[in-house]
Amino acid sequence: MDDYELKNALIKKASIINDDHGLLTAYLYLDYGGTSQGFGGYTLYLPKGSIRHEMMSHAGHFIWRVMEIAGVEEWAELPGKTIRVLSNHCKVKAIGHIIKEDWFEPGRDFDRANKV
Repeated sequence: MDDYELKNALIKKASIINDDHGLLTAYLYLDYGGTSQGFGGYTLYLPKGSIRHEMMSHAGHFIWRVMEIAGVEEWAELPGKTIRVLSNHCKVKAIGHIIKEDWFEPGRDFDRANKV
């Protein structure tokens, strides 16, 4: 699954939601100029009552890194920012700062944290 392509994207919308599965998740809605794609969907928090509830979660890391990559201080400032994206037709693997060589790949970061 190494068929990822590097491209620029405009963040059209950003959301942090309690999704229909009862967990906290965040999404960026990306516009490539003619096509669009979502980034996110990782479980950031499992609420009490969940079989795997934990107080420690990846939420802070995900939210912080998305804001850092986009160069904003508030989540609400994300729409309209331009970032780089490493994706294929099924998935956005990583997002990167538009100028700096700074990338956020949640799957890799979360796997690494879970092994500790």
